[in-house]
Amino acid sequence: MQSGYALSSEDTPSSAELVSLYDSVDWSAYTKDPERLLRGILGSLRVVTARHDGELVGLARIVGDGETIAYLQDILVRPDMQRSGLGRLLMASVFEPYASVRQKVLITGDEARQRAFYESMGFTEVRDLPDGTRCFVVLS
Repeated sequence: MQSGYALSSEDTPSSAELVSLYDSVDWSAYTKDPERLLRGILGSLRVVTARHDGELVGLARIVGDGETIAYLQDILVRPDMQRSGLGRLLMASVFEPYASVRQKVLITGDEARQRAFYESMGFTEVRDLPDGTRCFVVLS
């Protein structure tokens, strides 16, 4: 237990809990098919949940191979819990086993607050890298 939150990498939230959390941050593209979302969570390399008084209030998950790439697929914190340090706790915990992995990657929206958060966690936007790295994605 840290800062009033119970973090766990052993917790498997229910479909209803996941839908509630993802809907709370307006990620409705994920909640259209709750069973698919649950399968995605179960198929992740690592998932760390945060609970407060038993309620699911945050989640971070990594996909990848755990050796050469660790991709932060999701990090969510209920809006009323944001700016409490929970995002930092989730980020540190979910990446902890992958400290030596060369590529730690994420895709996020174009919100200044998000950029500031990820930069404070050591991430650099691809266009700001000095070596001309490019990133491509197909979203459907």
